[in-house]
Amino acid sequence: MVQFLSTSPVAVEQILNSISLGLILVDAEQHVCMWNGWIERHSGVVAEQALGRHISEVFEELPSRAILNAISNTLNYGLPVVLSNALHRSPLPLFERVEHDEEKKRIHQSITITPLHADDGSRLCLIQVSDSSTSIKREKILRTHSEALKREATTDSLTGIYNRRFFDEHFKIAMGHAVRHNVPLSIFMLDIDFFKEYNDSYGHVAGDKALIQVATALRKQLLRATDVLARFGGEEFILILPNMVPELAMQFAEKLRCAVWDLNIPHINSRVGDRVSISIGFSNYHKHPDIDQHLLLKCADAALYQAKKTGRNQSYYLPLQDFQVSSASTMEPSDSHDEGLLN
Repeated sequence: MVQFLSTSPVAVEQILNSISLGLILVDAEQHVCMWNGWIERHSGVVAEQALGRHISEVFEELPSRAILNAISNTLNYGLPVVLSNALHRSPLPLFERVEHDEEKKRIHQSITITPLHADDGSRLCLIQVSDSSTSIKREKILRTHSEALKREATTDSLTGIYNRRFFDEHFKIAMGHAVRHNVPLSIFMLDIDFFKEYNDSYGHVAGDKALIQVATALRKQLLRATDVLARFGGEEFILILPNMVPELAMQFAEKLRCAVWDLNIPHINSRVGDRVSISIGFSNYHKHPDIDQHLLLKCADAALYQAKKTGRNQSYYLPLQDFQVSSASTMEPSDSHDEGLLN
């Protein structure tokens, strides 16, 4: 119980009106018995106008049905109620500013309704209102920062598409889904042909611009939310396309190749044409329950090697079962390729 010395110079009314918390007390008939200064400032209704009136009539606007029902339940059953800001943003018409010449902005509220008992045994209801606007703004800022950091962690800073880190994490999920649900999964690895020569001829600034153009063209070919394009490293890109059978994958690979070719980016030192081109290697998983997930990547990588070895500016499909029985000497993964072949 709160007690005061009889000689205390501070009146309880002064305390209630100075705290940064809204306090409303209603009796068993839902008539206002107390209306503190915080409520006055944010409602625009002074205490003299509020006292004695029904809680539903005292504000300029009708309070929400949720708070009126909560007040009735507290008075009828004697149980406290909390109206969280997550579900009830602004149950009472309270505003940040109530001046007539300024636009009123409704504040977000957290409300606690507590049953009390009067000396005569009747039940009263104390409504405590706190301003949640600041905490909500802070949460939005933190959420925005968190999302920005997440994007930075998973996005390639140059091209704006996903990076290798995101691909590695997403590939595990996509592969697990394909295995569990017995659905196809296609992997495409592609590389810009003779990109070293491009940088040597046009400079690295032009090279970065070409990478951005290629990434944008590739991204435009994706039609489903489940399709993923990532920069795998340097001038190499990789795509994951769930539920794509080999026949459609072949058509899609050609669509990718043409999209880059049609950019018509000049490349005077390319040995396959007068413009920037790409080589594509791809493979497909379907009904291989015992497969190591890395085997599919190695298969697509080996297919890319074959596309380069047989002329570039083309796509090459390597069935997973063929790769499993092939010897390592005939199909090496691209990270062990001769540098001259890879350019």
